[in-house]
Amino acid sequence: MSWGEIRAYDFRGAYERFRATLRRWRAGRLWRWSCVFVAGLVGGWLGLALGGQVVTPIGPADVTFSLSPQWHGETVVNVAPLGQLAFDTHAAPLKLEATITDIRLAAAEEMFADPEAINRMAAGIGADLTDGVIALLLRSALAATAGAAIMGLLLFRSAWRALASGATSLLVLVGFGGVAGLTFNPSAIAEPRYTGLIAGAPMVVGSADDVFSRFTEYQEQLAGLVGNVSMIYEATSSLPVYDDDESVIRVLHVSDIQLNPASWSIISTLQEQYGVDVIVDSGDLTDRGSAAEDVFADEIGKLDVPYVWVRGQHDSMGTQRAVEAQPNTVVLDGDVEEVGGLTFYGAGDPRFTPDATRLNPDAAGVAALGKEQAASIAGGSDDVDVAILHTRTQAEPFDGVVPLVLAGNEHRRSTELTDLGTRFLIQGSTGGAGLSGLDHGSGRPTPYQASVLYFDAETGRLQARDDIDLGGIGLTSAQVERHIEEDPGRHVGEPVEEEDEEDEDPSPAEDTP
Repeated sequence: MSWGEIRAYDFRGAYERFRATLRRWRAGRLWRWSCVFVAGLVGGWLGLALGGQVVTPIGPADVTFSLSPQWHGETVVNVAPLGQLAFDTHAAPLKLEATITDIRLAAAEEMFADPEAINRMAAGIGADLTDGVIALLLRSALAATAGAAIMGLLLFRSAWRALASGATSLLVLVGFGGVAGLTFNPSAIAEPRYTGLIAGAPMVVGSADDVFSRFTEYQEQLAGLVGNVSMIYEATSSLPVYDDDESVIRVLHVSDIQLNPASWSIISTLQEQYGVDVIVDSGDLTDRGSAAEDVFADEIGKLDVPYVWVRGQHDSMGTQRAVEAQPNTVVLDGDVEEVGGLTFYGAGDPRFTPDATRLNPDAAGVAALGKEQAASIAGGSDDVDVAILHTRTQAEPFDGVVPLVLAGNEHRRSTELTDLGTRFLIQGSTGGAGLSGLDHGSGRPTPYQASVLYFDAETGRLQARDDIDLGGIGLTSAQVERHIEEDPGRHVGEPVEEEDEEDEDPSPAEDTP
């Protein structure tokens, strides 16, 4: 187009035609109904925020239920000031939140005086919960519809459009509720995400035996949850510990303490609060394995449970002798020992990396040693429940030989269930990676990590575990995640080939993330 043609072009006429087209579009049905739909969503959200809550009595507690939109659907139980329990119970973009707002002391004291009170409460807690959720849904639907209708009336000054906005909000909420009902997973209560004060986590979640034997009995689990929370509110300064249970063996797995004195208070607290029977340390207790660091091992003797230990790359033979000198230690270096009802095999790392003059084996040599060690117990007379090595390289040959392998070294927790039925649990650093945890230039501080493992006392098989994460140096966060072993009695070794396909054993359970 030439300059003359541009000058001759009627810009003003084109602009007026565009405005006329826009006015016709805005006056059309699409525009009107789009505005009605948006008003329904915004008004419904405001209505839920203002009126989507109910207070209902559940056992000795008054619980406030609320419903709100959220991209990731979940159920959250607030037990302030202790923290939160979060469950992935549904896939719909709705958040169901329950907050304990008051504890009726008379009802709580009745439970303390009568141990059977919690069992009696279990009979009615399901009805209380159902009544509360139904009341929440009805109130939320009413609040969302009213909010959307008021929004429509204010914007359009039309009763019909206001009703349409309210209907839009109601239909969207009902649709989300239907998706939540279709995707609801009650067994999600078995694997909560806990954040808050670490001392209260065991009592809120409940014992592992209760979870993996009763988690399908939803009413009883909820009754225990409410009862435990009531006890915590009554006496937060002196939290009760687990009752003794001979059917479950509790093992605390720690690793890579690396001379951090703060680790001992963490280990002592976890041992006491979880009622731990045995502590397993998969190596790197010290930083350089020097004689001056030997006194660090004296803290082990202050723990009143057996302490099973293997040597790591940062531990010298002098470190090993210092650990052996403690009255409650079981040092494994190519040995099989029965401790606390479980049969352990353990071996120290053949390398000592702080000594630059020492000729350490390479990765292939470590793997070859691990292969020899695995072969030594594969044909032995003792059925080993747990193998303890420091590194994954040395541990990998135990695949298909033992049901569970515990290791460390990587300063980051991970787990794998292999095709041969062996689960590998690699522990993070219970010492926040020791002195390297002070290096803030490398990013976020390394968290303190440990795990409580729950074994069946009769079979020696892992049933569940609580993975515990504490914020690194300078942080105060805490999180506990429970993981249930889906097939604890699985076959370990080469897969068994069945002649009859109908009698084939189910495949091993997939790894829990």
